[in-house]
Amino acid sequence: MKTQEEYLQGLKKWLRDTEEVPLEEMSEFFAKRLGDYEEHMSVWEKSYRLIAEAVPDECRKILDLGCGTGLELDQIWKRNPETEVTGVDLCRDMLDKLLDKHPDKRFTPVCQDYFQYDFGREQWDAVISFESLHHFWPECKKELYRKIYGGVKAGGVFVLGDYIACCDEEEELLREACLERRKRFQIPEDRFVHFDIPLTMEHETALLQEAGFRIENIMDENAAIIVCRKADIVIL
Repeated sequence: MKTQEEYLQGLKKWLRDTEEVPLEEMSEFFAKRLGDYEEHMSVWEKSYRLIAEAVPDECRKILDLGCGTGLELDQIWKRNPETEVTGVDLCRDMLDKLLDKHPDKRFTPVCQDYFQYDFGREQWDAVISFESLHHFWPECKKELYRKIYGGVKAGGVFVLGDYIACCDEEEELLREACLERRKRFQIPEDRFVHFDIPLTMEHETALLQEAGFRIENIMDENAAIIVCRKADIVIL
């Protein structure tokens, strides 16, 4: 088991070693790795089960942000085969694979930037996302969490499974590296790239609470899973 100091030393070495590697556009990154994506992500198997368990059984209408090939949905549909899911993802190839895996399920694919997606008003029993949001700036996530809060029904949940920075230093290292590489490779601000910029648990939960959510549970098995609840009664 690495100490925090050893982990940060390894991270700094990785940043030096990859300094000249161009950043890849998000959807292209995943399309190129579709063949071995599910094998690569198998390390999160327990986390997928925990996400499914965190979604209340009575939830029948779910929105999945960054659904990919649906590894978390595999587990949700095992528990509740009739669950209706809308999955939003930038990569059409991944959505197509999900559809091939589950042609009999009530699934609506949306190939779109989920920051631009219309969540509606109190439309979803649950919103979920796994290993996706750590690629985006906190300013973007702040607005997204507000939209999710508005889209979830009163008493509903947002289940976030994601990479969490171990400390402020990791958060700052990756944020500075991303900004520097975007500038050096002349990447426009509105273009999504595959580079990790996670927040610490303190900063992540602060954004969720600012949006209005109550943090109900935090599970730390491989990826941190944060279960957020919307108030049973919402005063408009």
